[in-house]
Amino acid sequence: MRGFKVVSFFEDKGINIPQRKTKASAGYDLEAAIDVVLNPGEVKLVPTGVKAYMPEDEVLLIYIRSSLAVKKGLLLANGVGVVDADYYDNPENEGHIMIPLFNPGKEPVTIRKGERIAQGIFTRYLKADDDEALGQRTGGFGSTGQ
Repeated sequence: MRGFKVVSFFEDKGINIPQRKTKASAGYDLEAAIDVVLNPGEVKLVPTGVKAYMPEDEVLLIYIRSSLAVKKGLLLANGVGVVDADYYDNPENEGHIMIPLFNPGKEPVTIRKGERIAQGIFTRYLKADDDEALGQRTGGFGSTGQ
């Protein structure tokens, strides 16, 4: 089983569950949960208001929507986002997916609530033969690097 749910802070705030737009689309469109202005040279975490659940051997990869990159000149600050299965319902932020956008331009860029900003693709991953990872996630965004 895999899918999306609205995080508790954004319940009753008009958040749409990510959807694929065509039957051959790989990605689920993620929308901005609030209006955000990105000033030139600025990186901001744009809230989506959703979290993703999936089996332990899957990951949700986050990519910027090509239309956002081309039309507004924005970049995904980390290149590709990785949402691990154990990020869901973590005690720090409930698994809230935040999209780190970077504005390399010379003018401010406005993102409006409901604007599709990224796409998430669920995929399985493989483990090395000698993998012995036994740690437990205790934090939210960026916590596996601690």
